[in-house]
Amino acid sequence: MKTSALGLGRIALAAGVAALTAGALPATAHADDSKVERKTLPVMVEFSDASFQDADAVKAGTPDTYFGTGKDSLASFFTEVSRGQYTTVPAVEEGVVGPVTLPMTAAGCDHNRINTLTREALAAQGLVMGEDYESLSVIFPAQKTGCAWAGLGSVPGPYTWINLYGTAGGLGVLGHEFGHNLGLGHQGRSMCTDGDLVDCTSNGTSAKSLMGGGGPAAGFSAPEMIRAGWLSGSEAVKVDASGTYTLRSLHGPGEGTRALDIPMGEDRLVVEYRHAAGTLDGAIEGVHAYRVPKGAYGSSSLIDMTEANKTVANDAATDADAITAVTDTASKVSVAVVSSGGGKATVKVSLDGEKLSAGPSAGKTTDANPAPAPAPAPEHTASDTDAGDGAADATEVRSGGSAPAEDTTDLAATGGGSNTAPLAATGTLLVAAGAGALVMMRRRRRA
Repeated sequence: MKTSALGLGRIALAAGVAALTAGALPATAHADDSKVERKTLPVMVEFSDASFQDADAVKAGTPDTYFGTGKDSLASFFTEVSRGQYTTVPAVEEGVVGPVTLPMTAAGCDHNRINTLTREALAAQGLVMGEDYESLSVIFPAQKTGCAWAGLGSVPGPYTWINLYGTAGGLGVLGHEFGHNLGLGHQGRSMCTDGDLVDCTSNGTSAKSLMGGGGPAAGFSAPEMIRAGWLSGSEAVKVDASGTYTLRSLHGPGEGTRALDIPMGEDRLVVEYRHAAGTLDGAIEGVHAYRVPKGAYGSSSLIDMTEANKTVANDAATDADAITAVTDTASKVSVAVVSSGGGKATVKVSLDGEKLSAGPSAGKTTDANPAPAPAPAPEHTASDTDAGDGAADATEVRSGGSAPAEDTTDLAATGGGSNTAPLAATGTLLVAAGAGALVMMRRRRRA
């Protein structure tokens, strides 16, 4: 795989927020409708007063970064994490368009105007949103923009912006922003140290998802997979009675139950089992649980029962924040891990108020399948609250002429300035909760 300007380095990311119309378009179903191929158009844009330092290098490497067969490409990531159900494909033969010079200066980081002018320039070339491409990814030089973010994505919707700092965060930024396009927010974390889900506090983000601080190697969590439509009914079982259930690994091959979707008052409790599979979950092991507020699977938060924040320590075990037993006294729901390790887990669920105890091997990894050495811990981004599944997808205006001006709705930022203050917001606009917490969107380690 070529190494592009989009694929080099790592960016420490702080949270920032802005707004844009999230016109969500259906992706193209391929063959038997079991696989979705989203026609994606990366466009390099320059400004009247700012251009790429090495446009040829960016243009040469961008198709590989988005559509290459190597494991670090956006297409390969989505193919693996969705188990072949979703991927990105080039909308044009060359894989990328541009550079296109926009009639505007760089200062001010006006992402709205950048989007509108880019679409106008594409329409002049005969490339129309909804007809010739389904996702628009704008790549631009950052030298004079003053943007507070490295990546930006509509939630859900067809737009992403990649703000180059000479180099960029590669798959970590791209995969994260395209995750926003699927309707996923920044996955938060709830600290519930006394074992009762009634008494929890929000604390940073999850390291079990690319939408938190886990980077590409964490893939997506079970509630996010449900939101994306990548778990079938037999794989994400809606629990309607107390019982004992066997889980296979979320990202592993084969068939079987991968997640339990449990009613918990107005919310849902999603339980998964994680174990190394392919390039995913090498540093994650054990049973994990997530609160889904009012059925908004894209707004889930990891439940962490540990007394200390072990997930960010460099020497943390792969199952450091795996659950053994949790209870929600308000809804009379309890979950206990009977056994866990070696690629499967057995979990007992009670919906009638019975308090369950964990089994003797709960949270343990078998000797035959030892946990891999832990990776360096990610840093964290501030958690956001996205519109979740209740947000209606806006319809994109399809026109061969000028692109319409955009209104404001959901957008999520992956920040660049470490001291960027979060913006106030109303309605369903995402809000970053604090500038001091950071996330490192890391490139995957090469084999």
